[in-house]
Amino acid sequence: QVQLVESGGGLVQAGGSLTLSCATSERTFSTYAVGWFRQAPGKEREFVAAINWPGDRLRYADSVKDRFTISRDNAKSTVSLQMNGLKAEDTATYYCAAVRTSGKLRAPPEKDEYDYWGQGTQVTISS
Repeated sequence: QVQLVESGGGLVQAGGSLTLSCATSERTFSTYAVGWFRQAPGKEREFVAAINWPGDRLRYADSVKDRFTISRDNAKSTVSLQMNGLKAEDTATYYCAAVRTSGKLRAPPEKDEYDYWGQGTQVTISS
């Protein structure tokens, strides 16, 4: 069982920045595609960003494109989500998810494609 731990959430003013981190002790994490999702109260969990296992294919939801950046450090088994220009509508619990894959380009935006999930970290943007 792969355990994922998110960190870096918090309260920030609109226009500010936060960096979320997803860490694991899984030694083969470099073979996993990783996605970030978020869920606001009363809403469905939605895709935010994803990265393939080599780290050279990045995908973003339209709502965060040009503001958020996903990256990974396979040597440290971590994936980060740099969030700039935060808006009130970015307020949500953010989750990282992972799926082991041999597909070099695979970075799915569909939450059903992922096998492992973290517990989430809360991000609150004050306007």
